[in-house]
Amino acid sequence: MTPHNLKNSVWQLAVQGKLVEQCPDEGTGEELFQKIQSEKNSLIKAGKIKKSKMLPVISDDEKPFDLPDGWCWVRLENLCSLITDGTHKTPSYTTDGVRFLSVKDISNGYFDLSNTKYISQAEHDVLTQRCKPEQGDVLICRIGTLGKALTVDIDLEFSIFVSLGLIKPIKKELAKYIETVINSGYGFSWIQKVKVGGGTHTFKINLDDLRLFPIPLPPLDEQKRIVAKIEELQPLIDRYEQAWSRLEDFNKRFPVDMQKSILQMAIQGKLVPQLPEEGTGEELFQQIQAEKQALIKAGKIKKEKPLPEITEDEIPFDIPDSWKWIRLGSIEEINLGFTYRPEYTDDGVYFLSVKDISKGGIDFSNAKKVSVDTYNNASYGSKPRRGDILFGRVGTMGKPQIINTDIPFCIFVSLGYLRDHTDIMDKKYISYWMQSELFSTQVDTNVKGSAQKNLNTGWLKDFLVPLPPLAEQKRIVAKLEEILPLCERLK
Repeated sequence: MTPHNLKNSVWQLAVQGKLVEQCPDEGTGEELFQKIQSEKNSLIKAGKIKKSKMLPVISDDEKPFDLPDGWCWVRLENLCSLITDGTHKTPSYTTDGVRFLSVKDISNGYFDLSNTKYISQAEHDVLTQRCKPEQGDVLICRIGTLGKALTVDIDLEFSIFVSLGLIKPIKKELAKYIETVINSGYGFSWIQKVKVGGGTHTFKINLDDLRLFPIPLPPLDEQKRIVAKIEELQPLIDRYEQAWSRLEDFNKRFPVDMQKSILQMAIQGKLVPQLPEEGTGEELFQQIQAEKQALIKAGKIKKEKPLPEITEDEIPFDIPDSWKWIRLGSIEEINLGFTYRPEYTDDGVYFLSVKDISKGGIDFSNAKKVSVDTYNNASYGSKPRRGDILFGRVGTMGKPQIINTDIPFCIFVSLGYLRDHTDIMDKKYISYWMQSELFSTQVDTNVKGSAQKNLNTGWLKDFLVPLPPLAEQKRIVAKLEEILPLCERLK
């Protein structure tokens, strides 16, 4: 049960007479009602309040549940000296003076005076001739955020806007119980039934409807016991809500955290066993370097500057003896897209930016286009091809996508791609490494403090990669493709 449903259940039990026991010696709701009517008539005779119109009898259709013996149904107006709303005109605000409250100041269930507006004392004096909130009154949100009721328990002078309704009970002791009824599940259902508006119009509760609200009335002492029981239970409901929120947060994070843990196990050599017959990462690395040298001699790729040796201080964790720490630039060529924004065309070749991969996969549906000439004249580094690993390098960083299409396209500088000229490494293994905590930690380390948050080729070349033998890479990838979909299903 959600905290909201639990609270509603408690409040609903309260207004149905099921939260506390009935005590015959406390009298009846009917006796209380007659006392209130007597006091109300005295106030009318004394000219202190106006006589209200005759109210219709509450029909059986308006009674959604049976009441305990000793309770009775009454109209809200029968219990009040006044039901009105705040000023309908926006006042002249001042930097200080008297507070001027609207829905936003009570809609959280308490008085939030941190951002209230102010009006002058003179304007407040005029407004309170018609509507004067006092301690023991009940405020209700009647426009926009509907229903929320709150008893005035602050010793503070203030005026209210039309979005708030003001309920003045004949007996101030009734306020907390009236607040309970309005905030109950029954009160919520009634408000949904009578509210007007919708579409382009804001929902609101008309004052005439509010006056007719059927209230289940117990004796006054029982009302007090109901309110006391709710106040006793509220801290427990709050604790339940906190625990519920922590559980909800855990449930939301669990699939992501599990995914991160699995990827971390994979690149630490803890996801699949090592098999001696598969060779070593060192042997694979030497094979890659030999093939790169052959490609350099054949003039197919350029010779690059040697990368710095990996020091002990750089190594973030232990890897199996058969693995090897290497730098990304020693096995992958790193390229970036257009460093300027070309002229777009209606037809031509797709021109992708980071937004086109940020949701996962490569999405051509909203991609820009450039002319064929622009594409043909673009640098080699701006034109990825099938088998390259595309990734975001500005804004959305990482998000590797292995290109599995022959559709020609070029990229903006917000994207980059990795190209393995030897085709020896398992591309999916590198892609998973780019989704690991190791990769994101290296990104954070380099991007931190940078004026422009992006990944540059110099940093990427130096990123550390744990290198297992090729056969083990394939087994790691197979295991990840078996397990990670289960994490997605958990989401």
